[in-house]
Amino acid sequence: MSTLEIRDLHVAVEDKEILRGVNLTVSSGETHALMGPNGSGKSTLAYAIAGHPKYTITSGTVTLDGEDVLSLTVDERARAGLFLAMQYPVEVPGVSVSNFLRSAVTAVRGEAPKLRAFTKELKAGMDALSIDGAFAQRNLNEGFSGGEKKRHEILQLELLKPKIAILDETDSGLDVDALRVVSEGVNRFGASGDTGVLLITHYTRILRYVKPDFVHVFSAGRIVEEGGPELADKLEAEGYEHYTKANA
Repeated sequence: MSTLEIRDLHVAVEDKEILRGVNLTVSSGETHALMGPNGSGKSTLAYAIAGHPKYTITSGTVTLDGEDVLSLTVDERARAGLFLAMQYPVEVPGVSVSNFLRSAVTAVRGEAPKLRAFTKELKAGMDALSIDGAFAQRNLNEGFSGGEKKRHEILQLELLKPKIAILDETDSGLDVDALRVVSEGVNRFGASGDTGVLLITHYTRILRYVKPDFVHVFSAGRIVEEGGPELADKLEAEGYEHYTKANA
């Protein structure tokens, strides 16, 4: 069992405080939905945990199975079992999807998988996500549609098998069919019970397909309310205005 613990986390960008004391625990077998309006600091939390240099940790702790995450480099955090699916993944011309994924798998597992075994594993993952076989030879994220980018991120998730997956706006830019396929991938990943999922979103529509165990409302850089799936229903009916006014 793995546990990500965030305690009293404060984060600043260019001396402006964005996160103001975040406390959150995500364990194996759990799916958490972190919901809030645009600009509330949800993505800042994801990038700070992943180690983006733009975000400065001013106080607080982040641990994974008791290990200090904040003392690790970005690649060490990935090897330790953290995964971040970014809202806007970058394009990498000249690097194919297949080569990128094999390199990532090699880095996480500590040894290169045999080509034949990896090809079989990759094909199975792509088939499960309804991804065309030619996709593997395309340049990484170059010219990808929103749906293709998100399918590729879930493919990474299934191949890398991290301990904790942080999915930032995974439902962004998806049509109904792509949303269903991506959600099924998230559910398959979480069904093993060996992993934890932190799903960051400001829409409730993905929660029709991915059922969270816990819902956290984020406003003005901190969690202001927590509950079960019923809290998402409340947000669907009432929106975030109550929280934004209270935290103005």
